[in-house]
Amino acid sequence: MEQAAIERQDRYDSATAEASTAAFTAARKLSWRDFVQVTKPGILMSNLITTFGGFWIASKLEADWLLLLWTLLGTALVMAAGCVLNNYLDRDMDAKMERTKDRVLPAGVLMPKVVLAYGIFLAVIGLNILGFLVNPLAAGLGFLGLFVYVWVYTAWLKRTSVWSTVVGAISGAVPPVIGYSAVTGRVDEGALILFLILFLWQPPHFWALGIRRKEEYRAAGYPLLPVVKGNRPTKISMMRYVIPLVPVSLLLYTYDYVGLIYLVASLILGVVWVILCARGFSAKDDIQWSKGVFLYSINYLTILFIIMVIDTIGR
Repeated sequence: MEQAAIERQDRYDSATAEASTAAFTAARKLSWRDFVQVTKPGILMSNLITTFGGFWIASKLEADWLLLLWTLLGTALVMAAGCVLNNYLDRDMDAKMERTKDRVLPAGVLMPKVVLAYGIFLAVIGLNILGFLVNPLAAGLGFLGLFVYVWVYTAWLKRTSVWSTVVGAISGAVPPVIGYSAVTGRVDEGALILFLILFLWQPPHFWALGIRRKEEYRAAGYPLLPVVKGNRPTKISMMRYVIPLVPVSLLLYTYDYVGLIYLVASLILGVVWVILCARGFSAKDDIQWSKGVFLYSINYLTILFIIMVIDTIGR
């Protein structure tokens, strides 16, 4: 009797699950937009701006437009692959967060095996474009960024250590170096400066979001710095990155990649960000403060690279 009751319950649960799946599918059918969404297009666009900036700085106003096209396409596909595989690996955690629970995997719109195959496909195509149509160094950098982002950051440190944000910043700093090395075929002082700008920019940018969404990250089980150490230690750590970012960003002028307009603009942008971060120590509302800092950090990077492109010095 007990076994029969268990079997009946199993059949009921299975039928209920199938009915729920059917109802959900009817409410939200799969479309091509879901394959775009899983690549995180917002992240792709912001990183492609930095890739273009690195390419333009190295070209010094003598751009090879076809090479630029292949560089942007290959880099975009590799970054898209990283975002897709990030979605695949984070699907269980994303389901626990208000900000991410409606993504295509936790929402059940796309099957995990489809997303995994999609990510691998994008990676193979992107790396081949960089390797054969740009240069082997660009492909190697693309692979390095992909490996760090997917395996070191997403699969390992993101779930185990407060250092995940800092290590993840390595992969986020690769796109402008790919753009630069696509032109020069080497990693020199210009590439290192671009790398450092992006590397120093990322932790305070992401920690601002972490403070704002701290309870969501806590509920999902992420050992993010604000969750583990609290807001004040996180604010101190943010200062450790935004302060050196100011002189590092000025190095492009020191090495004659850009002109006086960039020098003044980068100095003002950097100092304003330092002041905004410093105000966090006296802020009465950490959520509102962190929201403002996060939005400014996005504008900072976009404006910095636009001015960098505009004020690039020719040969």
